[in-house]
Amino acid sequence: MNQLWVRISLTYVAIAIFLFLIPTVVFLAVQADSLDQGNVNPDYTPADISPARFMEGVSQNLFGAHRLEIIGRLVRILLAISFVGILIGIISSRGLAAPLHNLAIAARAVGSQDLSQRIEVRGSSEVREVAEAFNAMAEALEGAEKTRNNMLADIAHELRTPLTVIQGNLRAILDDVYDLDKVEVARLYDQTRQLSRLVGDLHDLALLEGKQFSLSLGRQDLSGIVREVAAIYQPLVEDQGISLTLELPDGVSLIEGDGARITQCLNNLLNNALTHTPREGEIRISVEQNEDTVELSVNDNGDGIDPEHLPRVFDRFYRVDPDRSRQTGGSGLGLAITQALVHAQGGEIRATSPGIGQGSTFTISFPIS
Repeated sequence: MNQLWVRISLTYVAIAIFLFLIPTVVFLAVQADSLDQGNVNPDYTPADISPARFMEGVSQNLFGAHRLEIIGRLVRILLAISFVGILIGIISSRGLAAPLHNLAIAARAVGSQDLSQRIEVRGSSEVREVAEAFNAMAEALEGAEKTRNNMLADIAHELRTPLTVIQGNLRAILDDVYDLDKVEVARLYDQTRQLSRLVGDLHDLALLEGKQFSLSLGRQDLSGIVREVAAIYQPLVEDQGISLTLELPDGVSLIEGDGARITQCLNNLLNNALTHTPREGEIRISVEQNEDTVELSVNDNGDGIDPEHLPRVFDRFYRVDPDRSRQTGGSGLGLAITQALVHAQGGEIRATSPGIGQGSTFTISFPIS
C-alpha cells in the first residue's frame, strides 16, 4: 500500500466510483420504476412527476421487487468501473513511478562512488526536471572527482622532483661523492625554497577557492601600480634582451580592489610573459578604460597558445608544454591563482592568442569604483 503506483491506482478507482455512482443509482432507479408495472399509473404524464414523487418512486423501487436485479446491475457496473480505474491507474502510475525508481537506483550507485551513473530523462515535466538535475549533479561530481584525482597526481609530481633532488644530493654527500660545501648547501636550499613556494601557492589557492582569503579593498590607481611593477622588472627584462613597453593613458578612473593582490596578479602575468618571450622580443602592458570597466592587458609576441589550450590555461597545474618543464611551464599555479584573485575582487580575466608563435594577451577587467 505504500507504493506510489498502488496509491494512484486506488485514487483512480475512488474517483471513478464517485463520479459514476450517483448517476448510475438514479438511472437504475428510473429503470426499476419502469419495470415495476404495478406501481405505474398509466394516466400520468412527465409533467405530473414532482421532485418529491420522483424521490419517493426511487426509494420504493430500490427496495421493491426488483431490488435484487438493480443491485446486480449496480455491482456489475461498479466492478467494470473499478477494473477500468485500476487498469488506467496501473498504466499511468507505473509510468510516473518508474523514473523515480530508476532515480533511487542511480542515487544509491552514486552513493557507492559510481559517479558514471546517469538516468533517462522521461516522464512528466516535474520528473524530467528532477532527472536533469540529478544528471547535472552526477556530472559535476564526476568532474570534481577527476579534478581532485588529477590535482593529487599533479601535487605528487611537483613535490617529487625537488624531493628527489634533495635526497639524491644528500645521499651523494653521505657517500662522499660531493663535499658538503656552501655551493651544495645553496643548491639544496633552492630546492627547499621551491617546495615552500609550491606549498604556499597551494595554500593560497585553497583559501581563495574556499572564499576564506582576506582582501583589503580600496580605491586603486591601476596605472600607478603598473608603473611600480614595471620599474621592478625593468632590469630583469633588459638582462633577457626583451623590451618592455607601457601604454598608460591619463585620466583613467580608479577601481575597487586590493593593491597588493593586483600587484601579485600583474607579477604572475609578467613572469608568464617573460617565460614565453624569446630574446629581442617585446612585452607590452596597457591600461584602457571602457564605459564601466578598466582593463589591464599584458601582451607578448612570444610562443603563443594553441586555440585548443586557451580554455584550460587557468586550470591548476595545467601547462601548454607537454614535457612539463619548469623552465617553460613553472609550477602551473600562477595563472590559476591570478584568476582566483581577480574573481575575488569582482573582476574578470581572459586569455587570447592568434596561435602558436604569434604571442598571447592576458586581459583583466576591473569594474570602475
